[in-house]
Amino acid sequence: MLKKTLLACALISLSGCQNTNDFKQETQNNMQTNTSPLTYPKTRKADQVDNYFGHQVADPYRWLEDDMSAETAAWVSTQNKTTEDYLSQIPFRDQIKETLTKLMDYEKVGTPFTHGDYTYYFKNDGLQNQHVLYRKLADGSSEIFLDPNSFSEDGTTSLAGLSFSKDGSLVAYQISEGGSDWRKVIVLNTKTKEQVGETLVDVKFSGISWRGNTGFYYASYDKPTGSELSAKTDQHKLYFHDLAKPQSSDTLVFGGTAEQKHRYVGSDVTDDGRYLLVSAAISTSGNKLFIKDLHNPDAQLEAILAEDNSDTYLLESDEQWLYFVTNLDAPNKRVVKVNPQKPQPEHWQDFIAQTDHVLTASSAGGYIFAHYMVDAISAVKQYDMQGKLVRDIALPGAGSANGFTGNKEDKTIYYAFSNYNTPSTSFSFDVESGKSTVYQKPKINFNSDDYVSEQVFYTSKDGTKVPMLITHKKGLKRDGNNPTILYGYGGFNVSLTPYFSSTTAAWLEMGGVYAVANIRGGGEYGKNWHKAGTQLQKQNVFDDFISAAEYLIDENYASKRKLGVFGGSNGGLLVGAVMTQRPDLFQVALPAVGVLDMLRYHTFTSGAGWAYDYGTAEQSEQMFKYLKGYSPVHNVKAGVQYPATLVTTGDHDDRVVPAHSYKFAAELQEKQAGNNPTLIRIETNAGHGAGTPTSKIIDKYTDIFGFALHNMGVTKL
Repeated sequence: MLKKTLLACALISLSGCQNTNDFKQETQNNMQTNTSPLTYPKTRKADQVDNYFGHQVADPYRWLEDDMSAETAAWVSTQNKTTEDYLSQIPFRDQIKETLTKLMDYEKVGTPFTHGDYTYYFKNDGLQNQHVLYRKLADGSSEIFLDPNSFSEDGTTSLAGLSFSKDGSLVAYQISEGGSDWRKVIVLNTKTKEQVGETLVDVKFSGISWRGNTGFYYASYDKPTGSELSAKTDQHKLYFHDLAKPQSSDTLVFGGTAEQKHRYVGSDVTDDGRYLLVSAAISTSGNKLFIKDLHNPDAQLEAILAEDNSDTYLLESDEQWLYFVTNLDAPNKRVVKVNPQKPQPEHWQDFIAQTDHVLTASSAGGYIFAHYMVDAISAVKQYDMQGKLVRDIALPGAGSANGFTGNKEDKTIYYAFSNYNTPSTSFSFDVESGKSTVYQKPKINFNSDDYVSEQVFYTSKDGTKVPMLITHKKGLKRDGNNPTILYGYGGFNVSLTPYFSSTTAAWLEMGGVYAVANIRGGGEYGKNWHKAGTQLQKQNVFDDFISAAEYLIDENYASKRKLGVFGGSNGGLLVGAVMTQRPDLFQVALPAVGVLDMLRYHTFTSGAGWAYDYGTAEQSEQMFKYLKGYSPVHNVKAGVQYPATLVTTGDHDDRVVPAHSYKFAAELQEKQAGNNPTLIRIETNAGHGAGTPTSKIIDKYTDIFGFALHNMGVTKL
């Protein structure tokens, strides 16, 4: 919806590698480790009981939801010490950290983008905590335009958004402190780099849409009382900020009434500055859409879509037409041409019709680029502004292509290509000839030819065919003795497409297998694939993941003793659910920043917006029972041997509050049978993940990989 917003977290993939030896597989027969016996901190239990449709549900660790209490802080400190004491005994921990450090220590340069008189690009010299924004000058030299490493001493304040005015003379950038979703917005004159106006505060889940050079539209919530990290926020409001005035006088544009109450509001302004588009959504799926003629001072917002039963956003505009991407009557999406004078769906004209493959689209150089997922692999087609196919774009191989964005007048644009075993390479693309040329290839010690990434299709419990990409060194001996990580997400229409990262490369270089399952709940096969993993069909997601694990074992990539499951956020829920449903199937579980209390997730921050995927415990007795039936916090049972588990979260996560992870860890520590450790690693001054400094990434994955390998029976590297 907000195509002009450049998110800092999407700059370039972390990548790089070095050659190391394979794991020395010296598995102990009883899988016991050489670490000292664990004594877990005692977690106080309270007598909290909730009533759901006449059913009594105990919540003894409710007090851990109070992130402002001294008792919770003391619990966090004690848990972190217990975890650190355990991890410090892993003999090859320093080797893993050294490997990760070397893999990340190379120059990473993002694809360039032009605004006004300058061409900008992001670069990281190697181990800088944050990527630096540079720009090229008229003489061909480059200068630093913004250095987020100067925002804070420890690198935890990050660049979280970037939006240039149409003529490029102004830029509004957002910063995140400690990983929080709450942002500050600062405006600069791009020529002088001097600040324009005051710093905006308390902005959340917002893009920036410029209206000429006078100001811009942004969105936020009223600051909650109590904890800003966990208190509920559910009425998003759209404002216009005049650069010549203080934020206190900003104009409320949408969201101030009960009728206009929505959890997510966004905006876009057409290229000619005439029309304002406002998107309003109750949940993370589906949006209403409104339009206003900014040239008419008496104009009101007019509904284009009064219902939120589709996902529709502005792609491009010209003097006559608006171009929307929509899944209305098209679950795999289509591009439609819209007359702004008659913008309702009955007047829409197909510009790029729906196909058998899921569409996303971008625009640049006076063309539309249709990006398709073919079994989660990129295919890109170029169309002219009459809707005629110009060409199929030849990509370097099977993987993910990102980019093909720019201004109408650009004749050269850029894209990046990578997959799980190919470091991200930037290409320039001539929009007229269709010629691609390598623009920036990373200089790293990694040979893609030493690895193979193969796509397989396995059968889930109900007979559904599900794709999975399995990446490993060539010549892998499939004897079930390979340390294997199975990664998944399975929700919110999110598609897991192949990309390269240094952390994955480290796992591969050390002889590990990395498998990614494209399970239901994601968007790999369109809206129907997403819906098949929502609400009362959520179990399909877990069944798909369990079947992926069984495939890896049946095909001897791994054994139960060598298999770990990993996922973050909604993927953390995935890991929590499958490890409680099938604790016998995995040796290691790594739930990260997970949604783990399914009866209360919607009571924190923006959690109520996830109800499209999950449903809520108040929705109906049937939904309550269904959620309780898989909620990880509520399905830890005494006397069961669960996998070795390292829960990870951040104490400043205001997306999925850390109380989910706290409560799950407490349940596991109380009820775990056997010797498998159940620990929690709580990153301080860190949020949900975006903008995490390089130093913290290295430390986190040192601990995650060390814990996994140690508990898979690896004794040395």
